[in-house]
Amino acid sequence: MLNNLIGKLQNIDYKSLILLWLKDIRFWIIFFAILRMYGITNPPLEMGHAWRQTTVAMAARNFLEIEPNILYPRIDISEDLTGITGMEFPLLNYLIYLLSLVFGYEHWYGRLINLIVTSIGCWFSFKLLRKYFSEQMSFLSTFVLIVSLWFPYARKIMPDTFAMSLVIIGIYYGTNYLENKGNQTFNLLMYALPTLAGLLSKLPSGFILAVYAIPIFNKTLAIQRKILFCAVSAMLCVPVAWWYFYWVPHLVSEFGLWHFFMGKGFAEGAREIAANMGGTLKHFYDYALKYIGFFVFMGGLILCIIRKERLLLAIFGLTFATFVVVILKSGWTFVHHTYYIVPFVPIMAIFAGYALTAIDKKKLRLLLLTAIVLENLLNNRTDFIIKNIRKPIAQLETVLDEFSAPTDRIVINSDQNPAPMYFAHRKGWVASNEQLSNPKYLTDLQQRGCKYVVVLKQTFGEYLELNLEVVFDNNAYKIYKL
Repeated sequence: MLNNLIGKLQNIDYKSLILLWLKDIRFWIIFFAILRMYGITNPPLEMGHAWRQTTVAMAARNFLEIEPNILYPRIDISEDLTGITGMEFPLLNYLIYLLSLVFGYEHWYGRLINLIVTSIGCWFSFKLLRKYFSEQMSFLSTFVLIVSLWFPYARKIMPDTFAMSLVIIGIYYGTNYLENKGNQTFNLLMYALPTLAGLLSKLPSGFILAVYAIPIFNKTLAIQRKILFCAVSAMLCVPVAWWYFYWVPHLVSEFGLWHFFMGKGFAEGAREIAANMGGTLKHFYDYALKYIGFFVFMGGLILCIIRKERLLLAIFGLTFATFVVVILKSGWTFVHHTYYIVPFVPIMAIFAGYALTAIDKKKLRLLLLTAIVLENLLNNRTDFIIKNIRKPIAQLETVLDEFSAPTDRIVINSDQNPAPMYFAHRKGWVASNEQLSNPKYLTDLQQRGCKYVVVLKQTFGEYLELNLEVVFDNNAYKIYKL
């Protein structure tokens, strides 16, 4: 038996097997997922959006430690209030909480959940594209998506790629339903549930649903299916609208703590975008696919126009129009936050894939693809490293536990950044040095129950000398008793 097994192993054509793997997008999805496992247990202190990740982690930890009601998410920069406030529907946060019930709380569960869901989303992106375009184009487009800005954000404790992946999964099954492919009940269910979860998790992810205009106005598809599909879609809008336009404002009004950015008027947003057009465009030509990827994307878009690729141009026109709405509603916030371009990256990747497919010379295609990979990965490498200057922030809780109770309220000079409060594992205020230099402000905090002042010296804050009792001092921070 052993000799038979050895014989079979010797007869395997390993070169052909390896080539087969390299041509399978699933291999690359798994490969890059494993690559992103490096440092996955790192605290959310990387340079990119530590503040955003820690607000997600705060709500997850508070579900575990205070109350597991998903309708009442809490953050730690709560001042002397309960911390309950409006935010994106905390699905990712709640999944972290559910894992914590079994294994104990760890922030990196959020990284792992996002990585798994985003990897599945990339697979469904490939399957969706393969329904309408060539195998090669679908492969190349998905490959570009994997190594794009999605590469670092797929492992952050943030709902952006998580939500978009869920919506893409929903689109795959939604188009299956409209085209009468497979089990219709299953298709409709698998359209509704992931789409609803994605929209609730990140409202701007809904911009891509504009692509449904293509099958809806396709006269060859059955009108009955279109009507039911539209009816189900309208039903999905109800919980999304309830959460964002009723419940979020209600939580802010009821519990007195504002946290979540709900956008602004179109006129105001347009003025801010016009005044910061350079920063707005940089999201497209730099952050999304980096410079080489953007060059290839533009080549693909121009080629589609020349060749009159109606389906691709319809996809771009519909999604770009709806994404402009997202940009205008965001205004200044879009300009100053890299991750706001994350939802549009899959669209750009499609056209980059189209351009690469149009290149007849395999060596040139491989060279361009390699250049896209290297430029993106090298520019995003810092997301896998925690700089030494930030590492002491992760020890704040241990330091405070030496002389402070977990229930003690504190204030930290991190201005509006909540990350240090998360690592302090306390509740309280974030403030600027200017505020803390005001004796009246400190007196007010003391009367409201604040016990300690944490002055960060190097990162997230700047050194400030206060005329208060010092209880701890090192190179990273000084802590005063108030």
